[in-house]
Amino acid sequence: MNYLRFLRLVRDKGLSRTSCPPLPRRRQLSHGSPTAFSLKAVEDEYPVGRKLHGFTVRTVVQVPELSSTAVHLSHDGTGASHLHIARDDRNNVFCVGLRTTPSDSTGVPHILEHTTLCGSAKYPCRDPFFKMLNRSLATFMNAFTASDFTMYPFSTQNVKDFRNLLLVYLDAVFYPRLRQLDFLQEGWRLEHAVVDDRKSPVVFKGVVFNEMKGALADRDRLFAQHLQSHVLPSHTYSHISGGDPLQIPDLTWQQLRRFHSTHYHPSNAWFYTYGDFALDDHLKTIDEEILKRFDRIEPKTFVPDEVRWHFPREARVTCRPDPLVPNPDKQTTVAVAYLLENITNMPECLTLHVLSSLLVEGPNAPFYRSLLEPNIGSGFSPATGYNNQTKESIFSVGLQGIDCEDVGEVVALIDKTIDDVIRDGFPKERIEAVLHGIELSFKHETSNFGLGIIMGLAAAWNHGADPIGMLQINRQLGDFKEQLRRNPQFLTEKMKRYFRDNRHRLVLTMTPAEEFDADAKTAEDRLLQHKLSELGESDRENVYRQGLELNEKQNEPEEDVSLLPTLTLSDIERTVTFTDLEHATIGGVRVQSSMQPTNGLIHFRGVIDCRDLSSKLKPLLPLFSQVVTKMGAGDVNYRRLAQRIESKTGGISMSTLIAEDPTHPDLFEEGLCLYSHCLEKNSEEMLALWAELFNGANLSDVGRLRTLVSDVLVETASGLPDSGHSYAMTRAASTLSPSSALKEKFQGLEQIKTLKRLAKMDKLDILVEQLQQIAQSLMTKDNLRISVNATDRYMPKVREHLSGFLSSIRGNPAGSAPKTQVSIFYRSEILRCRRLQTALFVFDSRTRRS
Repeated sequence: MNYLRFLRLVRDKGLSRTSCPPLPRRRQLSHGSPTAFSLKAVEDEYPVGRKLHGFTVRTVVQVPELSSTAVHLSHDGTGASHLHIARDDRNNVFCVGLRTTPSDSTGVPHILEHTTLCGSAKYPCRDPFFKMLNRSLATFMNAFTASDFTMYPFSTQNVKDFRNLLLVYLDAVFYPRLRQLDFLQEGWRLEHAVVDDRKSPVVFKGVVFNEMKGALADRDRLFAQHLQSHVLPSHTYSHISGGDPLQIPDLTWQQLRRFHSTHYHPSNAWFYTYGDFALDDHLKTIDEEILKRFDRIEPKTFVPDEVRWHFPREARVTCRPDPLVPNPDKQTTVAVAYLLENITNMPECLTLHVLSSLLVEGPNAPFYRSLLEPNIGSGFSPATGYNNQTKESIFSVGLQGIDCEDVGEVVALIDKTIDDVIRDGFPKERIEAVLHGIELSFKHETSNFGLGIIMGLAAAWNHGADPIGMLQINRQLGDFKEQLRRNPQFLTEKMKRYFRDNRHRLVLTMTPAEEFDADAKTAEDRLLQHKLSELGESDRENVYRQGLELNEKQNEPEEDVSLLPTLTLSDIERTVTFTDLEHATIGGVRVQSSMQPTNGLIHFRGVIDCRDLSSKLKPLLPLFSQVVTKMGAGDVNYRRLAQRIESKTGGISMSTLIAEDPTHPDLFEEGLCLYSHCLEKNSEEMLALWAELFNGANLSDVGRLRTLVSDVLVETASGLPDSGHSYAMTRAASTLSPSSALKEKFQGLEQIKTLKRLAKMDKLDILVEQLQQIAQSLMTKDNLRISVNATDRYMPKVREHLSGFLSSIRGNPAGSAPKTQVSIFYRSEILRCRRLQTALFVFDSRTRRS
């Protein structure tokens, strides 16, 4: 899988439009004491300089930001780096990463990632990764190809399962079979369209070949790829690591094997483990299975710095027209991009991250005000913001959905905005809000916390950054604040250096071309004819026979997978850990509370029952959930509201919810899910913000609403290329049950059509009236229920604040249902709303830990 695509999926699914974010759950200490992962305990076991299993301990540091202790080691024989994060978390993670720098666009790193998963020396069965799915309790298994590295992570809560997966992963990465048939299947091949019909035309086939045809058909991804290639043109980033379909057929099986021998070597690798399993066992397995069999080499994978330009540059590219845009005449995209700093320079990267947040995030950001609010385009250009996934980071900003005649105006607005910021600086409260958000993000624990850490470390660690230094965000923030204190002009000076005075500046314009798809097809046909012209009679016969052989291999009976490691019943815990929950009624509203080690955060979640909302208004619920928190409340305009939300919380959000009854496919619940979290000290302010939205959501600002409708349409439509299969499945299922029909309206093609229709409207007065009707109907406590997580120390205060919140909002709830009837699923109106009372609760009182 493409690494940036994965990050996009994580971003999108982290706060799904149809589900609420999971709340953190209590973890049990596996080492018998709350200090099991303290600095002293780990230092005693792994003192600096200690040698074990071929490794030497280099650094041991406590990381209070992560409630953990980090151990950094290096392997004496190969030089491989290993980072272990000892933390009280049952969801243990392993990852091996390698610097894989392509010198062309044949997609060799991407195809190699695929073919390593087709069997290895110890496990020669086809697709051992997929075969392990039903032999494992893994909570995550995958592999990713980025622009300059490849990584193979997994996570599990079971000790035996961890070792099993570790053995399979290590053998797959360092001892893959790399058979020619696997290369032909996963990479590219010539094959008859009908495999066993010699008279059918010969065509290109291959998993990666077809995957990249689809990937580069995505306008957003195409623009981002062009941006990177043009800003960093002199080395590996000028190439497409995933592969260009017109260059993938230049790759040979022999070249793939050579790339593996030079890049998939322990001297070019870094290892990561996380969680509460013993580090000693990890090191022993990694050394005995892999590292002790290799000698150190000097990998020739270094990425040189880009030669800086003396003058800015411009570039123009084309794309296919977008049938989803409201105005077909406004399909041009333009962005201005700047090459910034080496990502191993952590202080500068933090500064640039802060600058990017200040410049583009939220309605108070200068670029938001100068580019989005005039409604020149439909939204920010793809890749807007700070990108630290290449050795030298990039900042870009621009607009999509503009008229081609407006390119000059947009570029001039960008330059003017930069000059204005340098002249006026940033408001102090905005800087404090951004820093607050960074601190809060490190406290926010999720079920895939360990995986998230390595995703954040990978790019810079790949280029030699100190991984432990990157974890110490408190120290970096302290240094940053000290810089601001000593020099009030600190940020404006950085703006001058990195933006106004930066000659390494690119203006990239992308315009639609009606002939784009036809030209791509012509180029592919020309390449195919060239390949066919090089074939002799024996070569053509070989194409036919290889196709038959591969087809036979793909359709042969299931292999014997007994050689793969597996779990037995004795390896699985026989007890299930339940979460302790308390149920109460506060102000007539049902409240579920759970005391958890939340790292000083309060997690608030609520559900508003929407079953009585009129069928005419229901299709607008997804839009309502996206805009109601961004329009202002009462006398507070949307800018001030956004500032308060940013300063006091980690964000306030709503999303649509469809909860199906697992025992009755035509019974379900629909509603709005509310979510926010904050520091303990800000819980009263967070609930006060919710109260303002409940009591006086301001939905009458037509200009603001038009901007948000455009934003929502762009964001929703941009996910279509990656999720086309999901949209097709949702559409196909929409006739099978009432809940599936509603999913199509809320998150399928019907929702995109609704948004497109709204974006085309000259006047939004009717839409404003409809959104106000939704707010009047739903934003009360009549159909509300709440869940809250907090520490046991702070829970009494949270309940006190909840009482104040509920007493301040509209509504007259009938009271809580009996404990055995805490959730109500119901059929749609066409099924006469038959109701089912059950012991299931959206926040299940017997939630299994994961």
